[in-house]
Amino acid sequence: MAKRAKLPPPGALRRERKALLQVRDQRLRDLGGLLLEMYRQDRFREELVHERCAELIDLDARLDELDWLLEYARRRTPPVRCACGAPLVPGVHFCQHCGRPAPDAPVVACAACGHALPADAVFCAQCGATAATPSSVDGG
Repeated sequence: MAKRAKLPPPGALRRERKALLQVRDQRLRDLGGLLLEMYRQDRFREELVHERCAELIDLDARLDELDWLLEYARRRTPPVRCACGAPLVPGVHFCQHCGRPAPDAPVVACAACGHALPADAVFCAQCGATAATPSSVDGG
């Protein structure tokens, strides 16, 4: 039986998170500068933009994972995983990897476009329509 790896100390997780946030901020600024230069030169390189955005998405995924680990270290609650196997950060309504609704997360459909929404959403993220609130659904 394989030995389980220990959870890194919270201080190490916080340091890694802080460093990653700095890297993410720098890469966001660089991406903005890159897009501005492409606009100035009227030469848009889509593959370069996709590459830089993919790097940012990877950083965001690691930051989500660190937030999850820090929350786990703080509360020592058993880890919650999506059906796809990805760890779910406490309080999320959808898996950040596959988009499935999180277990025990109330989800409703937008009345205007049918997009899945957290039950506590005020507006639809897809079409911007006002989401039905529980009191408006119940008629009161």
